[in-house]
Amino acid sequence: MKYFLILAIGMLVIIGSKAQDTTKGPVAKPVTTKEDSVKPVRRKTELYRETFKHVRRKFDSTLFTTIDVPTTSDYAEDLERVYELLNRVPLITESFTRLTEIDNQLDLEDSALNVLKERMSQNDRTLNIRNLQMFNTLLDALSGNVRGYARTLNQYDTALDGVRKEIAALRKDTLILHIFRDTALKDTFQLQLQQMKAKWRQVDSLVALNGNFVNALKSEASAHTITISDLSYRVDQALKAVGSKAFGKERRYLWEPRTNTGNVYSKNSFQQSIASEQQLARFYFANNRTNRFWLLFTGLVFFFWIWFNFRTLRRLDKLKAIDSFHFSFVNPHPIAGSLVFILSLAPLFDLHAPAIYIESIEFLLMVVLTFILRKHLSRYLFYGWCLFLFFFLLLPVIRILGLPLSLQRWAELIIDLASLGFGCFYIFSKRRMGGQLRFVYVAAGLYLLLNLLAVVCNLFGRVTLSQIFGATAVYSFAQTISLAVFVRLVTEAFLLQIETSRLRKGYPEGFDLGPVSKSLNRFAMSLAIILWLIVFSTNLNLFDSLNDLLVDFFSTPREVGSFAFTPGGLVLFLGIIWMANFLQRFIAYFFGDTGDDAAMDDRGQRSRLLITRLVLLIGGFLLAVAASGLSVDRITVILGALGVGVGLGLQNIVNNFVSGIILIFDRPVRIGDTVELGDKKGRVKEIGIRSSTILTEEGAEVIIPNGDVLSSRIVNWTLSNNHVRLALSFTIEKPADPEAIEPETIKDIVRKNDNVLDRRDPEIMLSAISSKTEELKVFFWIKDITKTSYTTGEIRTSIYRHLDEKGIVVT
Repeated sequence: MKYFLILAIGMLVIIGSKAQDTTKGPVAKPVTTKEDSVKPVRRKTELYRETFKHVRRKFDSTLFTTIDVPTTSDYAEDLERVYELLNRVPLITESFTRLTEIDNQLDLEDSALNVLKERMSQNDRTLNIRNLQMFNTLLDALSGNVRGYARTLNQYDTALDGVRKEIAALRKDTLILHIFRDTALKDTFQLQLQQMKAKWRQVDSLVALNGNFVNALKSEASAHTITISDLSYRVDQALKAVGSKAFGKERRYLWEPRTNTGNVYSKNSFQQSIASEQQLARFYFANNRTNRFWLLFTGLVFFFWIWFNFRTLRRLDKLKAIDSFHFSFVNPHPIAGSLVFILSLAPLFDLHAPAIYIESIEFLLMVVLTFILRKHLSRYLFYGWCLFLFFFLLLPVIRILGLPLSLQRWAELIIDLASLGFGCFYIFSKRRMGGQLRFVYVAAGLYLLLNLLAVVCNLFGRVTLSQIFGATAVYSFAQTISLAVFVRLVTEAFLLQIETSRLRKGYPEGFDLGPVSKSLNRFAMSLAIILWLIVFSTNLNLFDSLNDLLVDFFSTPREVGSFAFTPGGLVLFLGIIWMANFLQRFIAYFFGDTGDDAAMDDRGQRSRLLITRLVLLIGGFLLAVAASGLSVDRITVILGALGVGVGLGLQNIVNNFVSGIILIFDRPVRIGDTVELGDKKGRVKEIGIRSSTILTEEGAEVIIPNGDVLSSRIVNWTLSNNHVRLALSFTIEKPADPEAIEPETIKDIVRKNDNVLDRRDPEIMLSAISSKTEELKVFFWIKDITKTSYTTGEIRTSIYRHLDEKGIVVT
């Protein structure tokens, strides 16, 4: 027993000595990896299990206590978090993709701002008004660009600040600090610390470089903002001076002697003027591409629209069908017409474009019009047009030459006087212009008045007003001629579309041209007047003032009780409603439906058009509500007021409106159906929102409210098909031989008609009326009820002829 106790005590001593050293274990071999590796190849647990270097340490009695002490895995996880941050920094800096682009754009804008400053510092001669307006627009575009750059740079700077804060937080991380202070932990994570130092240097370099680049660009953007603000103020002051000082004496009277020599014209003035104009124009176009893209897109759509319609007519071999329209500006190759269309709309897309751009556009438009009008004007008028084109070219040439102001004033005076003489010669000539060219007298009268004002202002030292009136005289007359061609061009294009659609659907070629042409001409004329007024007010330097005044008026909130609204929102609401109503009225023209009887047989198209009109009205109302900014609760109030109105006196209107919707979708009656409604019988010509129209056989159009249509008993002869059973009655003398009538022959006569339904055999009924007369009745079905009279007439004549051949007397 004693030996057993000694053996047990010995085993306990051995076990206790083994338990004192818990850190001893096999030493892992270091794993060689690439020094600058960014992404770990192995998983975290495998990496640290293979790279931990365990060092024998003394027995730590705290292992058996309840105090939380970081373990090796805690240090490893903290290092992993540091690695994740350092690996994320290159990804963040790589997302700064616009730094180079912003740098290049700021350099380009800097050169443009330098040109603007140089142009605004030229005090030897007055600046062109249109160029001042272009400067304003260009500065607005530059300001918007700089604001965009600043937003992007601020985003980049915020991202870098976040990185800096996270890196700064690492300096306070106790676990990381403990690793660097503890020799054993340093030895354990030696490889990881070496990799982290290399990664740290890379990250520090990236943050520093990108931070310096972003800060430099932000400084440059701020400098541009200050410069743009200063130039905008100077341009605004110059534009205000045009209005406030233009009526005062700016320069000496033209007949007074010069007090100083002024600037001498140099050989480089022309080249410098052209270079600055081109540089500003290039930068303006580079920052305003969207408008010209839509202008070009609109012109291409117009070109292919006309070309496609002519191709359709050529394919149908129906080109002669449009000879009666006598088109002047629409042809199978509408290149010139499309150019007129684009160039006439160009000022609307670029109201404040550079003067050289507007002058180039107008000159190109004049050239195209010369090519077109040479076929439509007499030689006398064509020579006058060419002379006007010559005067048109002189104004921009004098401006671009960069002449001293005194020489420029004399040159403009000579041009204005020559224009006055030219206008008087053609207005007061005995060879009067008639017909559609009478409107030219109004434009020519305005041309004379503006040139006269330009001469007077130039003589009395009002140079700015003289330039404004002289340029407006030329541009307004040219715009009048071009818009006259534009109106005719649009009208002819729509008429071509109507005729092509009718021929494509098999409708008759002819239709009532007068009302359709009048409606289209009214629409095109309204658009042309709006364009002319915009260009005219822009040339007089009134558009910006009027625009600011109208914007201020329409954007100012108004209150009526608790109801708040803006006049602009109300006008926008009514404008969209009007546009939706306009489209639903004229959309049928695109499909060849001019409202005549020819389209009534195409029930499917009429029904689709009806649904399209309803969708346009409802969609227009919803779009108007959304665009006007009216809140839903305000709309609820309006609908409530409408509900009260319905209860007081609008029951019939709402009843007819709802009945029209039911007729559209339930379709008990369709356009083209032959119906009987009360004592009226005819074909349904139209189903509107409020009423429907029935065309009787006599040609009368009966308008019936939709509520009455649904509440009355309707007999629809063509609801499921166009078949109808007809009966022909003949009173004949009783023949001696009843077989002489030959009923089978009569049936064959009926069957031979193309409109008779084959699958239903005709029926013959013979009944005695008296001892000497009998009644012969012939029953048969026809395919199309609209050809009832024509079919019965043919069959009746054939039966009469048959009975006469058999010697049977019809009484």
